[in-house]
Amino acid sequence: MPYAIETKELRKSYNGIGVVQGMDLRVEQGELFALLGPNGAGKTTTIHMLSTLVKPDGGFARVAGYDVVSNARHVRRKISLTGQFAALDEGLSGLQNLMLISRLYGYSAKSARSISEELIESFGLDEAKDRAVLHYSGGMRRRLDIAASIVTKPDVIFLDEPTTGLDPQSRIQVWEVVRSLLKRGTTVLLTTQYLEEADQLADRIAVMDKGSLIAEGTPRQLKASVGSRTLTIQFIEPADQHKLGNLLNEEHALTLLQDDHPLVHKIPVKDASAANQALHTLMKHGFAIDYFALSEPSLDEVFLSLTHAKSMGGTP
Repeated sequence: MPYAIETKELRKSYNGIGVVQGMDLRVEQGELFALLGPNGAGKTTTIHMLSTLVKPDGGFARVAGYDVVSNARHVRRKISLTGQFAALDEGLSGLQNLMLISRLYGYSAKSARSISEELIESFGLDEAKDRAVLHYSGGMRRRLDIAASIVTKPDVIFLDEPTTGLDPQSRIQVWEVVRSLLKRGTTVLLTTQYLEEADQLADRIAVMDKGSLIAEGTPRQLKASVGSRTLTIQFIEPADQHKLGNLLNEEHALTLLQDDHPLVHKIPVKDASAANQALHTLMKHGFAIDYFALSEPSLDEVFLSLTHAKSMGGTP
């Protein structure tokens, strides 16, 4: 069975700067594949190439079996793209928006209404279907926007940071919508900065940084790649970051990850024994520890570890 999305050495540069550098992707039909990375990593440019909005500088990409350059028209018939901001007419109601889009795609008035009513119900917008979109919440707009993007029942849908700026409850509502797409058999390529989002939704994840893929696998595989546990330490006083990192690296070949809290640091470790050795070393060298805990790694720690390894020119 052909891949829903396949790329080889896909490249794009702007003003001589490589935004996407040799991208190799293979996305199975019917799976949700998440592309992670910070701002500027190249996620949106990748989406734009795969959805035929931007022409690659090199390599190739096939989506739904068609080349994105030589068969761009066929690709566009098979896909849908939902960007970071809702593309809706705020003066129309939710139902009117969907009916308008359905009519533009060539459906009869009767079919357009039937399809729109079905989507409104599926996405939990019944009570607001006759309300102007101007008065929708952010989460309702995102749900309606995604509903509009699947009027034509695409084989592949690209969701480019669909929950950016939403509150936690609205994000969870959008997650449910995404899960409903998967139940329909739709292939979903999701870009996001929210690692929890990828952990909740993705079958597989690729981590992207500075235009390149630096890791790929299931959430469980990526977590295992940085160690089976994470040692979290809170110091009594701010620790010298450079000295602390060098000590852990030299004594135990461990990587130090800075937490948002200035007194807190995280260290991926293999097991409890490795955590105990690290703690003993730190105390022996005069680092005053207020609190420590051992837990399973999160995708946040995976990402920090991977990007730290790349910046150091090595592997996690």
